[in-house]
Amino acid sequence: MSESDPTRFGRVDADGTVYVKTAAGERAVGSWQAGTPEEGLAHYARRYTDLVIEVDLLEARLGSGAADAGSTLTSIKRLRGGLDTAAVVGDLDGLASRLDKLTTTAEERAGAAKAEREAARAEAVARKNALVEEAEHIAAESTGWKTAGDRLKEILDEWKTIRGVDKKTDSELWKRYAAARDAFARRRGAHFASLDQTRKQAQTRKEELVAEAESLSDSSEWNATADRLKQLMGEWKAAPRASKESEQRLWERFRAAQDAFFSRRSETFSARDAELKGNLERKQALLAEAEQIDVDADPKAAQQKFREIQGQWHDVGRLPRDAGGGLDRRLRAVEDKVKSAMDAAWRRTAPQDNPLLAQMREQVAEAEQRLARAQAAGDQRRIKEAEQALESKRRFLALAEHAG
Repeated sequence: MSESDPTRFGRVDADGTVYVKTAAGERAVGSWQAGTPEEGLAHYARRYTDLVIEVDLLEARLGSGAADAGSTLTSIKRLRGGLDTAAVVGDLDGLASRLDKLTTTAEERAGAAKAEREAARAEAVARKNALVEEAEHIAAESTGWKTAGDRLKEILDEWKTIRGVDKKTDSELWKRYAAARDAFARRRGAHFASLDQTRKQAQTRKEELVAEAESLSDSSEWNATADRLKQLMGEWKAAPRASKESEQRLWERFRAAQDAFFSRRSETFSARDAELKGNLERKQALLAEAEQIDVDADPKAAQQKFREIQGQWHDVGRLPRDAGGGLDRRLRAVEDKVKSAMDAAWRRTAPQDNPLLAQMREQVAEAEQRLARAQAAGDQRRIKEAEQALESKRRFLALAEHAG
């Protein structure tokens, strides 16, 4: 008798009652009146086969991992709990043993699945919590407004991809993120409002600096104006920046005013340098001419020539700084040579017969008139030069008269 032979696991008695055989004894599962006992056992055996097929399916799906372990465990327990009252004929003890093994396997799988879900949930919570903490840090400290704002948007996009957080925890985390985002928006708004105010103040200040620079662009007070423009540049750099458009516009005006002044100053100084250089060259030529005078051959002629040179010398304008002292000393040396020659000539001539003495008195008178004209004109440079020339001529006259 084979294992699938229903007579091994059941029987039909004379009154048609069908029994199933188990380790615990026989149990009536129904009655059969429609045919032979063999047909009755076969009918209840097919019902058992249906149970076996259902168990086979559960076992296969659990083994492949296609089924949810928790749902499979529920089905296994349902089948296992129904075996004691199942109206079937078959190896119920063997089927119960299979279901018990499946129960253990399903419980293990369900426990592992639950642990995985808990781990996934914990990971999801941790990820969202990390995003929230980052958002809160941005809200409290970040000042890179564009970068921080973009990052908050990225956090939101990443937030939407995270699943598996329970509703309560997710709601609490979301409230924290939303609060951080709102706090950042308020702080950013306050910053830009303050920045706008600062830029308006900066614009006002720089407009004042531009106005002053433009008022100085036509000045001829070269040193004082140059110093003030340099101070204005320092004040410009120390002032906050205005808006980009205003800053550029005001800067162009500020630089244009400075360039206008310094260009004029450069042109003036260049012309002045050229004039001073020409004056220097003129005095150098006069000095060379004076140093070539032969005072011994004809002292009187030498004196006349020297006086002509002196007159031209005093008419030459200013010289470059530190260039005039040496030239004046050399000219005085020539003057001393002429004086010495004249002294020697005067000693050889009676004073009353000395025409040079009369000529020197005339030169003193001319020098006095030149000084008077310079004083009338109020030209300080000419006054100073005339005073020096008069003093020199008077000194020559006094020496000549004393020698006579």
